[in-house]
Amino acid sequence: MFASFQEFPNVRYRVKPTDGSVETTFRELVPKKLALAIWEYIKSYQHTIPNFPQSETCELLIVDRSVDLVAPVIHEWTYDAMCHDLVDLDGNKYTMEVPNKSGGAPERKDFLLEDHDPVWLEMRHLHIADASERLSDKMDTLMSTNKVAQLQQKDKSELSTRDIQQMVQAMPAFNEQKEKLSLHVEIAGKINKVIAEEGLRDLGQIEQDLVFGDAGNKELLEFLEEYEDHNVENRLRLMMIYALADPEKFEGDQGAKLMELADLTPQSMIFINNMRLLEGPPKPKKPEPSGGFLKGKKKANTALRKDKQGEEETWALFRFFPVLEELLEKIDKNQMPKDEYECINESESSSSGRPSGPGGRTGRGGGQIRSRRKAAQTKSDDGHSSDSVVKNATVDLKHLGQRIFVFIIGGATRSELRICHKLTAKLKREIVLGSTSIDDPPNYITKVKMLSFSGYGC
Repeated sequence: MFASFQEFPNVRYRVKPTDGSVETTFRELVPKKLALAIWEYIKSYQHTIPNFPQSETCELLIVDRSVDLVAPVIHEWTYDAMCHDLVDLDGNKYTMEVPNKSGGAPERKDFLLEDHDPVWLEMRHLHIADASERLSDKMDTLMSTNKVAQLQQKDKSELSTRDIQQMVQAMPAFNEQKEKLSLHVEIAGKINKVIAEEGLRDLGQIEQDLVFGDAGNKELLEFLEEYEDHNVENRLRLMMIYALADPEKFEGDQGAKLMELADLTPQSMIFINNMRLLEGPPKPKKPEPSGGFLKGKKKANTALRKDKQGEEETWALFRFFPVLEELLEKIDKNQMPKDEYECINESESSSSGRPSGPGGRTGRGGGQIRSRRKAAQTKSDDGHSSDSVVKNATVDLKHLGQRIFVFIIGGATRSELRICHKLTAKLKREIVLGSTSIDDPPNYITKVKMLSFSGYGC
């Protein structure tokens, strides 16, 4: 990819603490090993590819899934995420009954939720409530303003020869437009039905309150007492989020008691332990202040996120954002913490004595506009290739700053895809997201359940 784009990146990777064990050390070094391998390949391009840049032209960030363990399990409320979380899709394929052209019984037809569908492109990153409203309005507008729809509502005896001729000519385009809208109206209807039946609005509220530190053990227990839905996976996802927000509540036999209160089996605690082990070694506890009558016990801050300043959401439950958003904004401002994210270019520069290149050290691509911009050659079956990100972002390709490439080892989420689209337009820098897979919550939880940590004491 870097060879075809003729891009020479600043290569950064996440540095993770280890507890010294062989298993942990190997796992924590995966991002570093990948970063070093990519660096060696790219360095060789400077001598083997004509006109390959000799200084940095873009950014590459390599992280693994442990950078954000909330994003794969929390309910993401965009149309795209809800489609893949709550609707029975086969990859990106949805099967719907459509009218039979010959007038017989309805036929089953497969539709792909991809870039060639303009309705999908418009709706996918909208809040499900917003998407539902827009789809309903679009269908009402089509049926009230389209010439074919209007003629169909007339009595056949009132139709002139010219009317019939116009209707026949316009019918294929009308049917295609109506079919595409009907597809998304049906999907949105199914999503809203599941939301209502499973009480997902209340569940989503407690999930986000836990993540932002607005709810704790008391609020969780009150919710579990009142929550009537028996969807085991929803309860497991909630407890996974709580285990990340307040891990001390899962120490000893407390975890088993919480599982019982959540109406989950003892085996569910194993799944939560598997997820927590992805974080790596536990962080050392800070010593509690001692002495003095005036020092009351401070309430523990379990917030995993802080509200973003200056961003007010119109729709409820649109508060959550993945850690990747903060990382990309820090890269853009050249504020990445060097103790957490090491830059191989800087390490090589200091060891070889050569000055470091300008790329990535002056923010927003150094204020430089790329003089050359090769079209992205990568294709994607799911509509999330880098060219689709830029194509559908409201930015001028000629005035984009330096690219930012991100690679997530262990799977990316729909919320992270959404953020890359959002920030491509906001930062005016093309953001290209790569990963070992795109995981929706059911896929991710299945992977967590299948993990085996022999030798980890679990």
